[in-house]
Amino acid sequence: MTATVLYDGSCPFCLKSVAILKSLDWRKALHFQNGRETASLPPSDPPLVPKRLIEEMHVVSPGGAAVYAGFRAFRYMSWRLPLLWPVAPLLYIPGVPWLGQRVYLWIAANRFKLVPCKDGVCAVPPRKAA
Repeated sequence: MTATVLYDGSCPFCLKSVAILKSLDWRKALHFQNGRETASLPPSDPPLVPKRLIEEMHVVSPGGAAVYAGFRAFRYMSWRLPLLWPVAPLLYIPGVPWLGQRVYLWIAANRFKLVPCKDGVCAVPPRKAA
């Protein structure tokens, strides 16, 4: 079974991040889903809060027994992406989770400033024909 990664599908920064994560997911351990598509959210305990899915990336473990958000979601994914295995243990060093969550929340709060947006709404540019 695969874990489900929920992300903001209307955010170009998030879409680029997901594209990078997909390229690292050689073992297909993760399923990526737009968190704005609330009708098809995976079951989980605790239940998912749609508003929070847009604020932070979430990972729902296989079977929905656990939900991780923000830095904890990244840390969960790092164990499932072979290129990140060398970094994964470092994410548990005292102080790193605290700092990592603060950095993650800053990026999440400013993601619309990090990419071209208009009035807080980002448009996904059309794909160029190959």
